[in-house]
Amino acid sequence: MPHYVSYDGVELSYRVLEGPESVGPPLVCLAGGPGRDAAYLGTLGGLDAHRTLIIPDSRGTGASPPSPEPWGYAFPALAEDLESLRAHLGLASFALLAHDAACATAQAYAAQHGDRLTRLVLVTPGSRLQGELPDDAEEIFESRAAEDWWTDAYVAVHTLPATADMAEVRSLLLRAAPMGYGRWEAPQRAHAATEPDQLGPVPRAGFWQGVDDPARHALLARLPEVGCPVLVIRGDRDALAGMRAGELVAASFRTAAVRTLHGVGHYPWVDEPDLFRPVVEEFLERGYDPEAV
Repeated sequence: MPHYVSYDGVELSYRVLEGPESVGPPLVCLAGGPGRDAAYLGTLGGLDAHRTLIIPDSRGTGASPPSPEPWGYAFPALAEDLESLRAHLGLASFALLAHDAACATAQAYAAQHGDRLTRLVLVTPGSRLQGELPDDAEEIFESRAAEDWWTDAYVAVHTLPATADMAEVRSLLLRAAPMGYGRWEAPQRAHAATEPDQLGPVPRAGFWQGVDDPARHALLARLPEVGCPVLVIRGDRDALAGMRAGELVAASFRTAAVRTLHGVGHYPWVDEPDLFRPVVEEFLERGYDPEAV
């Protein structure tokens, strides 16, 4: 795997995915979790068919080494890793896609280096950075109580907060996994099965550390200055992040479109790749989404 040297001298890895028809500037893609190996992104529903994808492994995940300092796992520091990657690639500017918790990293990057971004796509973000945790994710979860997996997932979700043993945590995550998808079929089961072994407990624990309210508010205050087009994608069956969080994140920017994908959970490229992919491709091409709601 190719590597780049970040701001503190640490060598971090990244993958390059491209198909025979990949043309134009690359799309840099950030994995969430937090602290999950970027392999779970796959090809993002086949986005690599027409555009080169650059997918970095954040510190302590995938082929990247641990951070020598605990603060290196926090999302503002991960944003500086991204800036080092941009410089390594020789990109004056680039399009950025982030999923899940990595949307916080992407927002931190936009706040500090917004002039480097041509497009910003935030996929099923949470709104912890905005200081609000909407409860509609729980409502979505409750609305699916008739599904076969629901009772076991409910027990797992309510057992997780009191569980410290990592082996048990991984088992509970797998039992709770169906709530992250629009439906629970073979593609979703195969994708979910990878999660327990892809989570890094140290980078996961460090992601939100050291970011106090003044720092958070200072970051948010700069987001309205971001000039590139922004698209927030959310799923109406996302029982992990919910839908309201996408609105809160979009409201942090001067102008941002929100696109709702129906029958889709937290991983839209797994549930409906043929729906997700054209939305992203059209936005990257045009810079806006005429169907956003």
